[in-house]
Amino acid sequence: MKFAVKVVAATAALALAGVAFAQKGETVKIAMIEGLSGPFGNVGQNQLRTWQFLAEHLNGKNNAAGVNFEIVGMDSKGSPQEAINTFKSAVDQGFRYMAQGNGSGAALALSDALGKFNERNPGKEMVYLNYAAVDPALTNEKCNYWHFRLDADTSQKMEALTTFMKDQPKVKKVYLLNQNYSHGHQVSKYFQEGMARKRPDVKIVGDDFVPLGQVKDFAPYVAKIKQSGADTVVSGNWGQDLTLLVKALNDSGLKIPMYTYYASVSGTPTALAAGGASEVYMISYGHSNYSGTIGKLQQEYQQKFGDDFYTLSIYNGLVMLSEAMAKAKSTDPVKVAAAMDGLRFKGFNGESEMRKLDHQMLQGLYIAKWQKVDKKNPYSVEKTGYTFAPVKYIESYVAATPTSCQMKRP
Repeated sequence: MKFAVKVVAATAALALAGVAFAQKGETVKIAMIEGLSGPFGNVGQNQLRTWQFLAEHLNGKNNAAGVNFEIVGMDSKGSPQEAINTFKSAVDQGFRYMAQGNGSGAALALSDALGKFNERNPGKEMVYLNYAAVDPALTNEKCNYWHFRLDADTSQKMEALTTFMKDQPKVKKVYLLNQNYSHGHQVSKYFQEGMARKRPDVKIVGDDFVPLGQVKDFAPYVAKIKQSGADTVVSGNWGQDLTLLVKALNDSGLKIPMYTYYASVSGTPTALAAGGASEVYMISYGHSNYSGTIGKLQQEYQQKFGDDFYTLSIYNGLVMLSEAMAKAKSTDPVKVAAAMDGLRFKGFNGESEMRKLDHQMLQGLYIAKWQKVDKKNPYSVEKTGYTFAPVKYIESYVAATPTSCQMKRP
């Protein structure tokens, strides 16, 4: 009997040890639900390659949990409805983690569907890593415990951008040109609110919204910008909606400063370079000229794919996920979500925090300026001979906007 008790006790101890280190060597599959075709397919394809490229670099012994990440691309064609259908397919295939970023419309639909699914299916819960959808509603009135945003939201970026712009004396007449969906309307709203507080003398001389991914010729919009007498353009456009705007500006010969969110995204840098030296600024959590690990990854990515690694939030997503798995000693999404809740970790930009209140990443932001490469800023974006050089770093506490989130926790 004593021997039996000892055997049982030893077996139990071994079982507990096994649980403690169960995550090591496991494969964690992530469904990357994104528009991989259609008008913004080039951006989605870049980001799928980025997820897979970083997974290769951060697998096994190269992450805190010792897990292997496998990223599976699933094409939502950029449509919120298709994103829901793709989510259902991911559920059917047994995925427990998903990632998405391009388009807040799809993000809001996915977050809502995920919350309902997890509530109705205990034991099958999924976690959502949002690496680029920036509508503040996702971490405010529509916040969801299972949703974790890795990017700064529109209000955070605009708080940082207007803090910078208020000190630019040339900014007097601003034309706002944004995409006609939640993100574009938020850019317009938060810019006007921010500048009213910081530079009430600045006039808004235009506030236009363009159909998402449908405009092929931006010349009429550029004509309106010229006619308005604007000395500055502010745009949250991304993908072809920014690339084609830049081409139209080039064709018109209109060279006025432009403040952007996504000027580094596939295709736009090449269009900027074609127009020669232009005064273009970008607000983001990063820039193009890192040293150390990120700098090496940026160089390797460009050499391997002939494209740029610009969605740096994906790096933080995999680091945060692995550290949470190590902390939870498990890959179970329920335990991992609890570990990510309020987690602080060292990301590509230094100390980062997944805010417990609303699951919004808190991190420093940069204003980067488009310029020719030089010794200090040598990375050639899209091999154009130009780069986005950091000109101002904004601490996370400056950009950290309050939240109205009343999170329902499991």
